[in-house]
Amino acid sequence: MTKKKQVLEPEDFELETNTVWSFKKRGNWATHDAKYRGNWSPFIPRNLILRYSKPGDLVLDPFVGSGTTLVEAKLLGRHGIGIDINPDATKLTRRHLQFECENSGNVVVRQGDARDLKGIVDNSIDLIAAHPPYANIIQYSEDIEGDLSHFKVKDFLPEIKKVAEACFRVLKKDKFCAVLMGDTRQKGCVVPLGFQVMQQFLSAGFSLKEIIIKEQHNCKATGYWKTNSIKYNFLLLAHEYLFVFKK
Repeated sequence: MTKKKQVLEPEDFELETNTVWSFKKRGNWATHDAKYRGNWSPFIPRNLILRYSKPGDLVLDPFVGSGTTLVEAKLLGRHGIGIDINPDATKLTRRHLQFECENSGNVVVRQGDARDLKGIVDNSIDLIAAHPPYANIIQYSEDIEGDLSHFKVKDFLPEIKKVAEACFRVLKKDKFCAVLMGDTRQKGCVVPLGFQVMQQFLSAGFSLKEIIIKEQHNCKATGYWKTNSIKYNFLLLAHEYLFVFKK
């Protein structure tokens, strides 16, 4: 039996041209899948990498998760560094990077803390693409010290400020740092976590290049939340913010 050839790029891909992004199909080319809870669609890093970097550039993902960004960096001929505080995430990322493609970039994955980015030289990164946890909405480990997914909002923001400062340190001047962040609710009212995180990056020295609204699709909890939204009279949060900062 002939082995089915692996598809390494999306079909009929077009670069996004406005500030509202909506990907109804999540994307399953190369080794991408949606099994890692909360991972972002590969269409997001693909757009960011193509728009804000060039072949041979060095891309950093300080919350590497299941490796979506690094897979795209490898496919698009960029070099990559992936950091995660969770060793399970780094192991999964290494598995997802086990494929061959032409003109691939060199990628490195290691366990580390996004709040200090130790081992990464100042002014050495060409693009940062980051999808941090949204405070403690989804917890990615049981007891890893420093895992930002265990921090409540009020404690999360000072920690994300450290992430912003570390990102500012390692990014080259005039280069870009993209951060995807969503809001949450407490006691029926919206907590504007997205804009609160945006402010931490601005206070770290970044300028704001773009605010992109990313529409959410296929949320696994939609049924539960839809029932409660009717019962308690609130709107479902169907968007996230993709902030593009410039150093």
